[in-house]
Amino acid sequence: MSNILEYKGYYTRIEYDNVDKVLYGKIEGINDFVNFESNHAENIENEFHMAVDDYLIYCKEKGIEPDKTYSGKFNVRISKELHKKIVFEAFKQGMSLNQYVERAIGLYTDVNI
Repeated sequence: MSNILEYKGYYTRIEYDNVDKVLYGKIEGINDFVNFESNHAENIENEFHMAVDDYLIYCKEKGIEPDKTYSGKFNVRISKELHKKIVFEAFKQGMSLNQYVERAIGLYTDVNI
């Protein structure tokens, strides 16, 4: 059982509002705000699909590039000591810092890089 949905490379987390008695979500990982809701669980996935499709149609009509969910770039703040240590470890392995961090995250998450 999961409340995470994926469609056309876009993701959402389905939540429940107990005041309004609706299921709802928004497209995650983009700068634009695109949300959707449904009163019925069997319709929520379709509402998400329609929200993504509507977003893509809107962008096309306006001649703008739709936000991609993830660019592959992110900033991480760590201690100076850890930064120094991983730069040196990457250097010893003949890797850039980015390569080293990407490899470490891949190993930690079981994602083959």
